[in-house]
Amino acid sequence: MAVTTKPVTEVGTGWQRSYSSRLLTTDFLVILVSVFGAQLIRFGTSAQELQISESKHWQFALSYTLVSLILVFTWMAALAVFDTRELRVVGTGPTEYKLIAETALRVFGLLAIVGLLFQFQMARGYLLIAFPAGLVLLLVSRWLWRQWLIRKRKSGEFLHRAVLVGEYEKVDHVATQIGRDSGSGFQLVSAITTAANSKHLDIAGIPTSSNYDAIVETLDNTRADTLILTSADVLGPKKMRRLGWELEQRKIDLVVAPALTDIAGPRIHTRPVAGLPLIHIEYPEFTGRKYWVKRVFDIILASILIVLLSPVLLVVALLVKSDGGPVIFKQERVGQNHEPFKMFKFRSMVVDAELKLAALLDQTDGNGILFKMKNDPRITPVGRVLRRFSIDELPQLFNVLNGTMSLVGPRPPLPSEVENYDDLAGRRLLVKPGITGLWQVSGRSDLSWDDSIRLDLYYVENWSLMGDIIILYRTFRAVFASDGAY
Repeated sequence: MAVTTKPVTEVGTGWQRSYSSRLLTTDFLVILVSVFGAQLIRFGTSAQELQISESKHWQFALSYTLVSLILVFTWMAALAVFDTRELRVVGTGPTEYKLIAETALRVFGLLAIVGLLFQFQMARGYLLIAFPAGLVLLLVSRWLWRQWLIRKRKSGEFLHRAVLVGEYEKVDHVATQIGRDSGSGFQLVSAITTAANSKHLDIAGIPTSSNYDAIVETLDNTRADTLILTSADVLGPKKMRRLGWELEQRKIDLVVAPALTDIAGPRIHTRPVAGLPLIHIEYPEFTGRKYWVKRVFDIILASILIVLLSPVLLVVALLVKSDGGPVIFKQERVGQNHEPFKMFKFRSMVVDAELKLAALLDQTDGNGILFKMKNDPRITPVGRVLRRFSIDELPQLFNVLNGTMSLVGPRPPLPSEVENYDDLAGRRLLVKPGITGLWQVSGRSDLSWDDSIRLDLYYVENWSLMGDIIILYRTFRAVFASDGAY
């Protein structure tokens, strides 16, 4: 593979620059409004000064207007230094939000250190307004831009044109996963893979060949801006090195998709050894400090929700009681480490619903293991409304308080389901089941059994507090959309 020496036109950079410029403008306006808004709220229109030194020999003061300007440009510079607008982090995943929060903490941490060194103290009210207002508005603005970007991508705009290269099974897997997510940001334009499965080379409806010597030509012909490499074994170190030079010259991104299915980024670490970029994978942890943090988070948030929703709980209880049956339906489920527990729900079916189940088993709309019916005749009129918006699940907040469930986790299974579990599905029981989880925000009852297990196992092995917060947010969206709820 010879290295091209002629100039090559860059591809796919126009929309990236445009989107980055929009983020830059919005960030600046948000920080400007937050900082000067804090100054206006704290001091009004009167001129105020920050005393840097009150020494008899050296006195120096700055107007708060100048202090606000310095803070605005310092914050903007920090957002640039810590790559919060890099295209590799914006548009998908929690990294963008995490970087923005960490940058804000660094800026105000630096402000505190400078104040300590020069022995001056800013007005606390000014900082207590500017810091949270700026952080919240930055996060909201980035979220709004992300929703706009996702809509554009779903309509075929603002996409990375990508070529897939690697062994057939890996290429097919990556193409399938990308095809499932219309907001992923990748448009697959071609694939180069092994010829062993030549009769099945039509991968995800994209043009496919087995000519590894034509990788660069394919990139040029398709005007791709990204090469997704699923395996480099067929190329070898020398060809891979030369390919890297070609990509560098064309400003084409190289993305490696290793065969590490369902392993999240925090468990993956690159360790350079003898010039080799070895990947170190941490084993998942199911006990320890972070699970104590999860428990504290569960107790605090569940308590707040119970207090806030107490009027709703009371009204729903009266409506459910109106047909003469019990308000709360208690059902045995299997929890962490196979421990059985009673799960609480508002009763949404007739009193003898369990006795009528056997006659309905052949009419299931479930996924092969779970029994679900979109028009279950056992559901009461009140229960149908409760189920549509998942209100029947609210009593499970008390399960969270008593420690049998978590706010976020795998779906709590029935004992009859657990009897059919294999070793793979059994790993779901290594953590507490949740009121909500990846299974609920990714399709709920519409998911296949294999997809349900895959999502639950991904959560079990890659849990994080930020991930829980994101799932809770997505749950509210899924509930109001009532997708897959029946």
